[in-house]
Formats: sequence, structure tokens, C-alpha cells
Amino acid sequence: MNESQMALTPQEKWEQATIANNFIFYKVMRNNPDVCKELLEILLEFKIERIEMSQEEVVDIDFASKGIRMDVYARDADGLKAYNIEVQTTDTSELPERARYYQGVMDVDLLKSGQQYKELKTTYIIFICLDDVFKKGLAKYTFENLCLEDTETKLNDRAQKVFYICKNYDKLLDARQKAFLRMVTQNSSSDDFTRRVGGLVENAKRNTQWRQQFMEWDREMACMRAKGREEGLAEGARQKAVEDARSFYANGASLELIAKSLNMTEEQVKEIVCESAQAAN
Repeated sequence: MNESQMALTPQEKWEQATIANNFIFYKVMRNNPDVCKELLEILLEFKIERIEMSQEEVVDIDFASKGIRMDVYARDADGLKAYNIEVQTTDTSELPERARYYQGVMDVDLLKSGQQYKELKTTYIIFICLDDVFKKGLAKYTFENLCLEDTETKLNDRAQKVFYICKNYDKLLDARQKAFLRMVTQNSSSDDFTRRVGGLVENAKRNTQWRQQFMEWDREMACMRAKGREEGLAEGARQKAVEDARSFYANGASLELIAKSLNMTEEQVKEIVCESAQAAN
């Protein structure tokens, strides 16, 4: 989300929301499995008989692990494949790691106790990104695990991660993929599928219950961003105090004087000095 979008009120964000909005994308796809199935078919380029949407909005491994909320989490009716689609409007510099973590969480969620590893489902994790997170100018990046010594040898773990780059949509050869990515980045409809999705977006925005949920969701996101900024500022202040303590000590200041100057205890200063000495060795 850019600065101009962050400056909008929740009502203005709702009025301007398109399919690129995570909340809208989630509501449209989750409540229209046939549309979600067709989008999967467009992006993955193979037919799917039927999908079942996951009933869990948040997937947890256990109480000590980080749970994840997936935009769209679906499974084949035959139980052989599982899909996750995410709309990513900003480059958080951690999408590869997120894809790895999502993969692990999906595997744990899908493999029941007592089942063999061979029973793991074929999984597809799809990120629809506005910007080119890999900076190579492609419209689509597909990743599988390969042998570095012989790249023709695949691990065959049946796990695939696909990143679509909306800004590069014109480089795609598939007309339906191109139309959908153009819709995400330009909010324009150019074929039957995108026109249908556009209609569902407008219907979603007329849903008063979803509007209220969005307001609450947006406030929660704003609080999380504010908390992150506060923690970042606090960490920055702490790091500066550590650097100042090291500098004062290197110039001969006593532990007592440093502690008083930086509003620390002598034990804290001593710990910083000891850590610096150990790092130097």
C-alpha cells in the first residue's frame, strides 16, 4: 500500500477498492468457488473438475507456531491437489520466504496423522504481484526444486510456486492470463471472465456486512502498521544507545558515567561492553 492509499479514510478505501484489494479478492473468490476454479484454470493452464474451499480462514500448526491467513485456500474434489492464491500489492522483500512457510504449513495441514509422505498432495502456491519482485522483467516466474548439478533432474516433490507480475502482463502469451492481470493493475475488464469478476466486485462493495468487516479489518491493519513503526523506532533508539555506550567506553568513560548519560543501569552498560569485546575477539 502506497502513502496516498494509506492517507485515505476506510470509507474512501472501500469505495475505491478493486479486485487488487486483498479483502475484496478474498470475499469474491471464497464466496464464488466456480469463479475461483476458473481463475485457477486460467493461471495454471489445466482443467480442474471441482474444488472445495477451505473452511479455515487461519491455518495453525500448533499453539507455539505462526499461523497464516491465506487469501484463497482450496483443494481438488479428488483430494490430490491443493491451491493457495495470494494478491500482493506491495513488495515486502520476504515473498520467497513466505512461499516457503506457506508450503510447510499447507503440508502439515493436509497430511493427516499416520499417512505416508507419498500421500502429500500436489500443491500450487500462487502470488499475484503488482510489481516485479525478482527484477528480471518476466510476467510469470514458476519455481520447482531442481538439482543444481543437473538442472534437468527435478526433485519431484510435487510442490510448485508461481509468481505473476501484473505490471508485465503484456508479455504473457495467454490472452486470458493477460486480461486478468490487466484487470488487477488497471481495473479494466476485457473478456467475459474479467467482466464477471468486475460485477462480483461491485456486488461485494454493496454488501453492508462486508463493508463493516472491511472497516474493522482496515483499522486492525492500521494498528498493526503503527505498532510496527513504534517497534522500529524503539529498536532504532536502542541501537543508537548501544553504539553511544560503546563509543563512550572506547574513549575512556566509566561505566557509571555512561549509565547516567544514557539512562541505563551499569549492568546494562557492562553487558554491552562485554558483547563488544567478545565480537572483537
